[in-house]
Amino acid sequence: MNKAFMRAAIRLSFQMMRRGAGGPFGAVVVKDDRIVGRGWNQVTSAKDPTAHAEIVAIRTACKRLKTFHLDGCVLYTSCEPCSMCLSAIYWARLDKVYYGNERKDAGKIAFDDDLIYREVALPIGRRQLRMKQLLHEEALKAFAEWERKPDKILY
Repeated sequence: MNKAFMRAAIRLSFQMMRRGAGGPFGAVVVKDDRIVGRGWNQVTSAKDPTAHAEIVAIRTACKRLKTFHLDGCVLYTSCEPCSMCLSAIYWARLDKVYYGNERKDAGKIAFDDDLIYREVALPIGRRQLRMKQLLHEEALKAFAEWERKPDKILY
């Protein structure tokens, strides 16, 4: 079954790339041997830098299953997830990921995510993207209120 789901992800990468929907990436989320979410790269077509195949597949699976956790689900993706997608996979609580191409393969065709992987590992002050903390005390008030909120839904 694993190969069939991986082929579905790869097929999406071909189909949607050929239609001009975005880059050559496809992904499916599977639960109980059934595809519950499909995604393909829509960065250029949706004008959304976060519309990677894995993110779109996660969003559609969550909507279909009416949940924000995908415990018991497996992701099949045509390429090793970038750092953004990998983070989303952890947030979604997917059980496992199968991938086709490696990120070095993507780098060879100008999808180079290694910069981001390197940057995330650096302390904030050493990253290329300048970041500065501002209004920390004011921002903490929202966290304090959340901590006291009796009807919060943890995630």
